[in-house]
Amino acid sequence: MNSITTATVSGADTTPTAAAARGRTMKAVVRDRYGSADVLQLRDVDVPEVGVDDVLVRVHAAGIDRGAWHIMAGLPYLIRLVGYGVRRPKAAGLGSEVAGVVEGVGAQVTGLRPGDSVYGTAGASFAEYSLARPDRLARMPANLTFEQAAAVPVSAVTALQAIRDRGRVQAGQRVLVVGASGGVGTFAVQIAKAVGATVTGVSSTAKVDLVRSLGADHVIDYEHAAITDGEQRYHVVLDIGGNRPLSALRRVLTRDGTLVIVGGEGGGRWTGGIHRQLHATVLSPFVRQRLGTFIAKENSADLDALRVLIESGAVTPVIDRVVALHEAPDAIRDLAGGHVRGKVVIAP
Repeated sequence: MNSITTATVSGADTTPTAAAARGRTMKAVVRDRYGSADVLQLRDVDVPEVGVDDVLVRVHAAGIDRGAWHIMAGLPYLIRLVGYGVRRPKAAGLGSEVAGVVEGVGAQVTGLRPGDSVYGTAGASFAEYSLARPDRLARMPANLTFEQAAAVPVSAVTALQAIRDRGRVQAGQRVLVVGASGGVGTFAVQIAKAVGATVTGVSSTAKVDLVRSLGADHVIDYEHAAITDGEQRYHVVLDIGGNRPLSALRRVLTRDGTLVIVGGEGGGRWTGGIHRQLHATVLSPFVRQRLGTFIAKENSADLDALRVLIESGAVTPVIDRVVALHEAPDAIRDLAGGHVRGKVVIAP
């Protein structure tokens, strides 16, 4: 079987710890083309070579977020045009959320050293080892297992930035979280409650109890009621991975409320759900309501802020289940089918 190098950085470090990784192989989930989860394979590949600005993490757990499905499938096609490869993937590996132990560091890395327990985002984390940038890692919350910590980085950072930076949620405000039972949504409910907001979550019948357990003050079961059925109006609406028309979302906002569209599904193979984001952004300057979207930026500072919330008990990751590397395809199928409560985590 041919070996696939998951990452190689010029100016490689020559420290003993980094050098020890050379020539070793590891198990990793890889693919050679875009497609469904059927394209995924578990192979022996080279352990990544550590560059001068890199951190090599021994992966104890890796979270599966919705972005992993989009990158695997190459959908919408817009994803391929922004650097992932037009006809076929530029990189064989998959996954970004990671929790583990620092195995080696580059010569220019400070603040981290071998043996540190960390969490954050990395390249191709569905593997036994993964390379990360030091500014996207942070000390792991002391009260979490590796599996719990791996569920946090992408999903919780996205929720934090949606609530704090885009929604500007304040204590006493009414917040509607559409998609409250998913990876981002479970964190969004808890973070909004920690701020002091009154939170209403939207979920399917099977997940109503989960959303209540997160601290939501009210839950709308979308299988039996529409978000527009009542008279309630919200200061902030977070639409996470939904596909509701912009007009429906605006109807449940206060006159000067804020809509934050976090991702989106449907809408075709070329642009996916991005048409709603574009519509909201174009319309926003002409109405009193603030309408928009954003792209989350993973960083150490926000991981540190989340660690404080997690260690205080205000936020707890929701884990649907933990699977092995070879079970990654089935886990991604379940995620795409909407059958996951919170997050699925891989433990190599």
